[in-house]
Amino acid sequence: MPTRQRPFLIEALTLLALIAAPFVLPYLGFNPTTINRILIWGLVGIGFDLLFGFTGLLSFGQAAFFGTGGMFAAYLLTEVGFGNTVAAALIGMIVAGIVGYFIGLLALRRTGIYFAMITVAIAEVFFFLEFNPLSAYTGGENGLPGVPPPNLNLGFTTLTFSSNLEMYGFFAFWYFVGLVIALRLVRSPVGLLLRAIRDNPLRAQALGHNIHSYKLTVFVVAAMYSGFAGSLLGMMQGFMPPDAFMFHTSGEIVMQTAIGGAGWLFGPLLGAAVWLYLADFFQTTLNLGATWKLVLGIVFVLLIVFLRHGMVGAIVDLYRLVRPPKPVPPAPAVVTVNPGEDKLLRRKATASTSGAILQVTGLTKRYGGLVANSDIDFRVDHGEIRGIIGPNGAGKSTFFKMLTCEVIPTSGKIVFDGRDITSLGVADACQLGLTKSYQINQLFDRLTVRQNLAIAALGELRGKFKLDMLKSVSKVPGLDPQIARTAKLVHLGDRLDTPVSELAYGEKRRLEIGLALATSPSLLLLDEPLAGMSPQERVETVALLKAIAVGRTMIVIDHDMDSLFELVERITVLQEGRVLVEGTPDEIRNNAAVQEAYLGGIDDETGVA
Repeated sequence: MPTRQRPFLIEALTLLALIAAPFVLPYLGFNPTTINRILIWGLVGIGFDLLFGFTGLLSFGQAAFFGTGGMFAAYLLTEVGFGNTVAAALIGMIVAGIVGYFIGLLALRRTGIYFAMITVAIAEVFFFLEFNPLSAYTGGENGLPGVPPPNLNLGFTTLTFSSNLEMYGFFAFWYFVGLVIALRLVRSPVGLLLRAIRDNPLRAQALGHNIHSYKLTVFVVAAMYSGFAGSLLGMMQGFMPPDAFMFHTSGEIVMQTAIGGAGWLFGPLLGAAVWLYLADFFQTTLNLGATWKLVLGIVFVLLIVFLRHGMVGAIVDLYRLVRPPKPVPPAPAVVTVNPGEDKLLRRKATASTSGAILQVTGLTKRYGGLVANSDIDFRVDHGEIRGIIGPNGAGKSTFFKMLTCEVIPTSGKIVFDGRDITSLGVADACQLGLTKSYQINQLFDRLTVRQNLAIAALGELRGKFKLDMLKSVSKVPGLDPQIARTAKLVHLGDRLDTPVSELAYGEKRRLEIGLALATSPSLLLLDEPLAGMSPQERVETVALLKAIAVGRTMIVIDHDMDSLFELVERITVLQEGRVLVEGTPDEIRNNAAVQEAYLGGIDDETGVA
C-alpha cells in the first residue's frame, strides 16, 4: 500500500509499465495477442483478488460472470446491431453484476468450502444454460462470431482499434482504470473491512459491521470485473467463445492469482503473464502437443510450493530482506494509568442516565438436553461495575454470549437501555452500545494496531453498513482522534504501526480491550481480561481496568478473585447455569455457599479459586 507522502506512486509506476510493455515484452518471447490476453485475464483477476485475496472468499464460479458479460455484449454487437463497443461492454458488466447479486444472495448463505462448492455448481449451471436452453442467443458450441473490434465514438468521429498495438492501447487503458478503482476501494473504509472479514469475520461482525452485506458487495464487484473483461475478450478474438463459461476458465483465474500472489491486485496480472507465456512456449516452441497441460500443471505445483505468497509476495519479501523495516521500539516495562484519562473517548448516548441499563428476565439457553443457563434474572444499573464469577462450567460464557446477542436465548428477555434486544444480532447490539472483549484474543493478526482500532471505530462512526468505497480511510471524520485516544488509553500509542502478530501477549490483551473501547460502548463486557497473564501483566491490566471503570458501566468475568473484588462494586455468582447469590465483594468473600461452589473454598492467601 502506498504511503500518505507518495499516494499515487503505484499508479504512476503501473502507467509507465503499461506504456513500456508492448515494446519490451516481444523481446522476451511474448507475441502481441498473448500480451493483450494477459491484460484481459489481469482485469478479471483484479476482481477475483478483491474477492479472494482481500475478503477470503474462494470462488470457482467467475466463469459464469465472465461468460455472461461477454455473451451479452457480443449479442448486442452482433444480433441487435449495437455499434458502440464501449457501451456494450459496460452493459455486459452491469448485467454480470446483477447476476452476481442474485447468485451472491444464495452462495453467501454458506462459508468456507461450502461457499466454494456452491460457486462450482453455479458455474456448471451457467455452462449448461449456454450450451442448451440459451443456445439460440449464445450460439451454443459455436459461440457468437462477428464481434467487431473495439471502437470509441467521439461524436465527430469514431476511432477503431483493429491492430494488435491499437487493441493493446484500448485494453491497457481499461486495465489501468480497473486497477485505479480497485486501489481506491482497498484504501477505503470498505477495503479495510474486507480485510477484517478475511482475517476474523466473527470479530468484525461483533464490532458492529454487517459482514454479509460487505461480502455481497465485493461479490458483485468481482462479477462486474469479470463481465467487463469477458466483453473485451469477444472484441479481441472477433467472436465470443463458449469456453468462457467452462469450469477450466474459473480454474485458470484461481491458478493465475495463486501464481502471482493473492492480496496484491497485481498478482493476477503477473500470474496471467507467466501462465499464458508458458502455455504458448510449451505448445508452439517445444511442440509438446497435449502433454503441455501436464507440464504446466507440474510447473504450477512447483511455483506454489516454493513461492507460498506468490511471485509478487516473493518480490516484496526480497525487498524487505534488502531494506528491513525500522525497528519497533520495545513496549514499556511498566504501564501507569491515571483513572479517568479515557474521559475524552466517545461514548454512545443512552436513553437515560439512571436506573437499569440492562435488565434480564428468565433467561434460559438449552442445547438439546443440556441446559447451559436456566431462568436467570439479572440487572445492572447505569455506572455500575458488576462482576460475574462461578466455577468452570457454570455457564458464564454462554450468559455473556446471550447478553451480546451472539447466541439467541431459548427463552427469556433481554432489555438494554429500554429496548428489547433478545432477538437482535451481535452487530446490532454493538451499534446500540453493547460491546464485549473476548477471553481468547480475537484480533486481526495480519493487520497493524492502527488498522485494528480503525476497524472497531468505523462501526460506531459509519454505522453497520456504508458503501464509501472511493473514500480514503483517513478522511473519515473523527476516526484518527478516536484511534489516538484509544491507543493512548491502552498504552499502545507507540505501537500503532506495529503488526499485531509482533505484539507481546500482554499488549494483545490490552488491544483486545481497546477494540471494545473504540466502539464507544455505553455498556462494556469484559470476558476474563486477565486470563493467561503473568503477574506483572496482571498488575498493568488491573490498572488499565480501573481507569476504564471510572464513570463507565461494566460487567466483568474473571477467575482472579482479588483483582475482581478490588475492581467491582457488586458480584453475581453463577453455578450450574443459575444465579447462586448476589452481593458486595465482602459478602461474596465470606459466603459459605460460594466457597462450597468452588469445591473447597477460596485460598486465603491468593484469593484465587
